Amino acid sequence: MTPMTRTVLLALDTSTEFCSVALLLAEAPPATDAVAAHHVTASTHTWLRHEATGAVSSTRLLPAIRELFDDARLALSDCTAIAFGSGPGSFTGLRTATGVAQGLAFGLGVPVVPVGTLLACAELARLREPSVSRVLAALDARMDEVYWADFEFDTAAGDWRTIRSASLDAPGALVLPDAPFTLAGNAAAAFGERLPAVSAAFRVDYEALPHALPVALAGLRGLRAGRTVPPELAAPEYIRDKVAQTTVERLEARAAKDAQGRQDKHEEPVR
Repeated sequence: MTPMTRTVLLALDTSTEFCSVALLLAEAPPATDAVAAHHVTASTHTWLRHEATGAVSSTRLLPAIRELFDDARLALSDCTAIAFGSGPGSFTGLRTATGVAQGLAFGLGVPVVPVGTLLACAELARLREPSVSRVLAALDARMDEVYWADFEFDTAAGDWRTIRSASLDAPGALVLPDAPFTLAGNAAAAFGERLPAVSAAFRVDYEALPHALPVALAGLRGLRAGRTVPPELAAPEYIRDKVAQTTVERLEARAAKDAQGRQDKHEEPVR
């Protein structure tokens, strides 16, 4: 009988208002080369916690991890690697997931697999609709901006290719893919028709959001492909280098909005 290799991967995501944790157990015959590692048939089991915790994800994350290992009847020491949603997203949330992943990985002596939250959106869109191969992932970045990236699933390689890496832009500045695509993420709901990708997309998946399950699935692929880092090199991917507008910027934005409102009122046709 061919020996099976067992992988136990813990995945964390706190990039949004959700505390999301997944535990993935995969058993598969050993792959003979790098390409086969993507395609190897595996028996997988997953355990999940995905809870709306708001700003207190840090208080729920470790208890949720413990609950999943208890549910799976596994020990933390069984862990092969830890994947985490590296961003972009909430500054505090990204630091929480990174810090917990680092701390656990240091203690266990296992590698870390950073998984971009936009890639997680693409992964979930494909999980929800397996025919999806091109995804423009776009998340509301607040401050009237969008985090976005363009991905294509390479069926031959069994993995995602990044066409355009994570960026931060105004809603109208996203570069549309050159092929039929799915728009994934919450930017469509946040900006509506102000986001040209909404009308250009073949499909809009509002529910394809950062979640520990796609982080786990992409993390397993990354682990097999060697896209890991030692715990001390794990870091959030912020994209934006400021967390909020200054007082002056807020006042200027409000003044511009008021001026636009007065102009719109002045231009209303007389009935």
